[in-house]
Amino acid sequence: MTSAILAASKLPPICVLAVQIEQPDEKWNAMMTERKKNIDVFDQDVASKGGYLYTDQARLSSRLANARISGAILSALDFAGQRVVDLGCGDGSYTVEIAHAGVRHVTGIDPAAGAIEMARKRALEFGAGNSEFAIYSLYDLPSSMDDTFDIAVLRGVLHHLSDPAKAVAIALHLARRVVILEPNGLNPVLKLIERTSQYHIEHEEQSFTPSSAARWCRKAGAHSVHWSFLGLTPMFCPDWMARTCSLAEPVIEKIPGLRSISCGQYVMVAER
Repeated sequence: MTSAILAASKLPPICVLAVQIEQPDEKWNAMMTERKKNIDVFDQDVASKGGYLYTDQARLSSRLANARISGAILSALDFAGQRVVDLGCGDGSYTVEIAHAGVRHVTGIDPAAGAIEMARKRALEFGAGNSEFAIYSLYDLPSSMDDTFDIAVLRGVLHHLSDPAKAVAIALHLARRVVILEPNGLNPVLKLIERTSQYHIEHEEQSFTPSSAARWCRKAGAHSVHWSFLGLTPMFCPDWMARTCSLAEPVIEKIPGLRSISCGQYVMVAER
């Protein structure tokens, strides 16, 4: 279910959120020592815009791009009845989608306190009673969480982190299967944008090749790793460009070679 569908069919908040995870002071203090500047930038986005720029449904390009990405993630594995952890859940827009995908329960984790507050509000607004959220650094999760999930989701998270390889290893400790969605580091236009766009610079954007992410997965003990390229519609672009790219997307995604340098993202599944 995409964000656009959820926005068009709001469910009444008839369910209450699950009991939130306790966050001891010592955990919080340890997390503060590893903070990246982009955590504060994301919190500023929530404070000034009421959410993240790329989850804003007012822009056609964002709606189309997010719908394609959400579809790829939710079709990468069977989420029905699964216990899911959404690592780097941000403002909760995508966590709510997962909650409505037939999962047993989904836990959203993010170090940005303002984002988590917004995520809880979204969950209530859309009736995602099978979700809970907690403020944690991915690098400082309690050991009690190890191996308690069926699926871990890393949606557009690794390229914001100081140590993406460690993050992948942690995700594979939390769940046997991990779904990774990342900007395509083989796309030359994307590489140019992340070096010149003020938004990308402020949010400390970077991108990696799928082979690099696959190497991190195998190093962390995954025995099965596969990926596919997807997406042609930029997250932020004029409506005419968004419509054109969306029409061309299904064709480009099927052409070997061309898709590896033209598509904006790849989705990867790793299993240990």
